Amino acid sequence: MKTSWVTVEQLAAALQLSVVSIRRAYRNGEIPVERILRMVRFDLAKVKQAMQRNGQDRTRRVTTKTAAPLATAGNRRRRAQPKAPAR
Repeated sequence: MKTSWVTVEQLAAALQLSVVSIRRAYRNGEIPVERILRMVRFDLAKVKQAMQRNGQDRTRRVTTKTAAPLATAGNRRRRAQPKAPAR
């Protein structure tokens, strides 16, 4: 089986994603990457398999009830800084 190695730009065009999204995904370890010196190359079939696995894992995580509740609107704001005493 012959593997075809593609660049970041080619992979982004094939998957209809931005180059920034591809770079973010391989830096986070979401898609497999081969590093050849300073170049990065991708096997398109392995990337598609990894993306399907990641998508299934994400839906499983979202649908579970074990996630912690998000903060309410008031808890996200920064607290006011104490005022300096008058001189």
